[in-house]
Amino acid sequence: MVQSTSDAFRLPAHQRSAIARTHLGSLLILTVLLLACDAHAQRGALTSPRNIGELASQAATILRGRVLTAFVEPHPQFQNLSTITVSVRVQEVLKGNPGSVFTFRQFIWDIRDRYDTAGYRKGQELLLLMNAPSPYGLTSPAGMDQGRFRIVRSPGGIEAVNGSGNAGLFRGLFQVATRTGVQLSPRITSMARAHRGGPVALGQLEEVIRQFARSGK
Repeated sequence: MVQSTSDAFRLPAHQRSAIARTHLGSLLILTVLLLACDAHAQRGALTSPRNIGELASQAATILRGRVLTAFVEPHPQFQNLSTITVSVRVQEVLKGNPGSVFTFRQFIWDIRDRYDTAGYRKGQELLLLMNAPSPYGLTSPAGMDQGRFRIVRSPGGIEAVNGSGNAGLFRGLFQVATRTGVQLSPRITSMARAHRGGPVALGQLEEVIRQFARSGK
């Protein structure tokens, strides 16, 4: 049964205080969720497709490295919020100043991410295009899985592929390059025009990322 406002005011003071604390806690959690909605999720939210130029320009930190640890834990300020904390040994820096070990906290939207640490695994080699942290210390790859690339080593070379299978990774890239004043090399131009999906040579991908990262737009 729903209790009316007038009934609530007839409750004893200690019960009214408990209700107020519950509502305040809910509001704080809602605030964190709203702040995280844009790009601080993994499976549980949708994000618009972005090409590599947009992702590189959006990211505050871009690095390649190997995962040292990945574990699920409550947010230190909001115990009802599940997060994953990931530490990466940095091998290459393409943007920002992450230091030798880069540690970040990512909000968990989907319960499945609790059981597989949102796809982060110890020893995994990744190229990460990371958003700036929110006021509550939450971040994630730009465009969610679009900004997280697995490094794949094979006899044919070293390649990178994101959670979207690199679909649309270069779609609209030339328009973004023109708008930001980025001059793409003939080699990159040819590759971008031909690509329709699937892994990309790591060296070529990093070349594109560095150019857009330097543009800062």
